[in-house]
Amino acid sequence: MLAVMRRTSFAQWPCSIARTMDLLGDWWTPLVLREAFYGIRRFDAFQESLGIARNTLTDRLRRLVEEGLLEKRPYQTEPVRHDYVLTEKGRDFYGVLLVMNRWGDRWLSGEAGPPVTMRHEACGQDTHAEVVCAACGEPMTADNTHPRMGPGYPPHLAERPDVQERFAG
Repeated sequence: MLAVMRRTSFAQWPCSIARTMDLLGDWWTPLVLREAFYGIRRFDAFQESLGIARNTLTDRLRRLVEEGLLEKRPYQTEPVRHDYVLTEKGRDFYGVLLVMNRWGDRWLSGEAGPPVTMRHEACGQDTHAEVVCAACGEPMTADNTHPRMGPGYPPHLAERPDVQERFAG
């Protein structure tokens, strides 16, 4: 008898990184979102550009619609077909993809350089994402930025010594 492995849900964890990973679920989801930012809107176009199985793509698009990152808009009635359009929540994910792209360019590009560059239309320059403090504009790094419990941290966990130690400092 084959044992079924269930994926652990991080949806209720007191961590926005864990909750985001729970929403993403796998590597296909950010790639589907990337394609949406490239202007892909139709199922067949997603499938062709990604080379993804139809059932996998159906599942990822359904999940992104349920989570409010994409909206289904009918463009044909016989048979019914939909465009998948980024919502405000979906468009807000762009910064996540830019930071992932920047990291990949720095650490995974070969000698030829980055496979894709980003042009900032406001200044007309090819550039890359930087994570900066919204309050002062200075770069945020692992050396100068530390987590603290926020107002949404569950009180019953905040009392645990191991949790207090994690947020000490």
